[in-house]
Amino acid sequence: MKSTVKLAALAPALLLGGCLSFGGDAPDSLLTLTPAATAPAGAGPSAGRGNPLAIVEFEASKAIDVTRVPVQVTDTQLAYLQDAVWVDRPARLFGQLVAETIRSRTNRIVVDGSDPGMSATDRLYGTLRSFGYDARTAEAVVVFDAVRNGSDSVALTRRFEARVPVAAPETAFVGPALNEAANDIAGQVADWVG
Repeated sequence: MKSTVKLAALAPALLLGGCLSFGGDAPDSLLTLTPAATAPAGAGPSAGRGNPLAIVEFEASKAIDVTRVPVQVTDTQLAYLQDAVWVDRPARLFGQLVAETIRSRTNRIVVDGSDPGMSATDRLYGTLRSFGYDARTAEAVVVFDAVRNGSDSVALTRRFEARVPVAAPETAFVGPALNEAANDIAGQVADWVG
């Protein structure tokens, strides 16, 4: 009798469990950025070897400050690529990619994150202006505006742009093309900051 009462008390909760959903359906896969080169494991450069570079979290325009991949349909129309979802916001992923690329190419101390924990007078700021697929040209497009302080506290700015052809407007093609374009720009930024 007691087990019947317990089962009867649990029945509504069990039935309701099939109706509840704690979030949308998970995508089949998530996109991320992978650096073309990484710094080797082990001890890195010491603070005595040059000025550390602090990478301040990059900004992004509203259209790309989401985990979806934007598609520029016309000059005034924007859509999002079906089933293409980033693991994190593109500006954050791109900032991590740039930091790793600079680390591996320049042998500088690179501090990224919101609180670097050390004073670095050399800083890199930036804004992603474009990070998606352009349906008009069938290309993955990344546009990044960078700002850094140069010698004598003079601010230096530069716009970087990379375009990679895409075979079809599908996640399997757009994701790798965006990764390639992002790595191209990260390499250009690394060369620029030295």
